[in-house]
Amino acid sequence: MWHDMVTIQIPIAEKIVRTILVYVVIVVLFRLAGKRGLASMNTFDFVVIFLLSNVVQNAVIGSDYSLLGGVVGAATLVGVNALVNRLLAIEGHTAQLLEGKPTTVIEDGHIIRRAVQRLGLRTGEVEEAVRLQTGGTVKTVEHGSLEPDGRLLVVPSPEAQQATRADIDRLAERLSAIEEMLRASRGK
Repeated sequence: MWHDMVTIQIPIAEKIVRTILVYVVIVVLFRLAGKRGLASMNTFDFVVIFLLSNVVQNAVIGSDYSLLGGVVGAATLVGVNALVNRLLAIEGHTAQLLEGKPTTVIEDGHIIRRAVQRLGLRTGEVEEAVRLQTGGTVKTVEHGSLEPDGRLLVVPSPEAQQATRADIDRLAERLSAIEEMLRASRGK
């Protein structure tokens, strides 16, 4: 039993190459699928992700069902992913090539339907994201873009921006100063 668990049945180099190739193919597929695939997972997206892992399993492990073979594959996946993330952090051109550019989906309170359709988003998804982030509607958004990682970045219009904690602290300080001035003027 122990022998079968630790004896790798295909060469380690082949196991590593198989894993790297499958990783690259999946990255390319997700890049071709676009940002919408990363923005929010619906039931269909979940099914695809779930089945995708099963579909590529044999491509990664080959005829090797050993524990050690699985560890080599897992370590290769984690290592390649860490390397790619470091490369993306260092090299801006590579990040833009692999991840893409932000896409404007809201401008001056209006959804850009052509961009939303091209991304495969539904108008309701954009409206819901705005509501969750700002508590307002699309009409209160100056600019909104879908980032390469699938997040919707929303910039509220100046009149719709909410007060920050620093704004409230400054007002509290000014009120305290006014109260002090009033107390001082009553004491004279």
